[in-house]
Amino acid sequence: MFKILTKKMLTHNVCEMDVSAPRIARAAKPGQFLIVRVDEKGERIPLTISDYDREKGTVTIVTQEIGASTKALVAKEAGDYFADVVGPLGNPSEFVGRSDEELRGRRYIFIAGGVGTAPVYPQAKWLHERGVAVDVIIGARNKDLFIFTDRIAAACDNLYLCTDDGSAGFKGVGTAMLEKLVAEGHEYTKAVAIGPMIMMKFATVACKKLGIPIDVSLNTLMVDGTGMCGACRVTVDGKTRFACVDGPEFNGYDVDFDEALRRLGQYKSEEAGAKAKIGI
Repeated sequence: MFKILTKKMLTHNVCEMDVSAPRIARAAKPGQFLIVRVDEKGERIPLTISDYDREKGTVTIVTQEIGASTKALVAKEAGDYFADVVGPLGNPSEFVGRSDEELRGRRYIFIAGGVGTAPVYPQAKWLHERGVAVDVIIGARNKDLFIFTDRIAAACDNLYLCTDDGSAGFKGVGTAMLEKLVAEGHEYTKAVAIGPMIMMKFATVACKKLGIPIDVSLNTLMVDGTGMCGACRVTVDGKTRFACVDGPEFNGYDVDFDEALRRLGQYKSEEAGAKAKIGI
């Protein structure tokens, strides 16, 4: 059993929780994920780690309430327990394996969308703490949907907010902001995009046009998180890969995004049935 220490609603349907998991916190690295089961009969829910505190022995998860399983997760309160929290799983972000000497002189640009903003935070913080230059673009439909902005602002050199409706920051999508920055003379060694699949696809298209290498996180494809179910199969560089065991981050240039987008819709009928059972 894993105790929920704190709970905070970041938006009307996005929840942040700190969970007591000392062994996971000691081993966690940016880019990795964990699996939560709300109760003994609960579905396995893969969630990218949004922060960790080795001294306190806690990991932070951010969950968007979408279907039956995430609704049950978000319904938990501080002081309640999860049946299981397993991790850290998956491979850390590519830069974690680089030496401080290799990282020196590099400049990273993160492009975050929606709930994908939360897992950007530990990555930006990890680099920023090592003196690596980091800029972050966060996109949302409107200003009320931003999360983690204060924390990310403290963990990067420059933070750029973008909204579709112009209610805050730059009016437009994150890729348009990236193109604007490059046109103004900003140079980036590497981009990392985390968010909706369609956003990561267009971020990759933009980065290819601008000549910027990019990694993307395919966490959203995962189901069981072990490679057993095959739900997160995706073609990367012409080969079949599993997001949970080979990723979750991949070179965006190599990802077959059209296939990945089709996979996202493969369980819609089952999810609709689960929602109907609980009246949502």
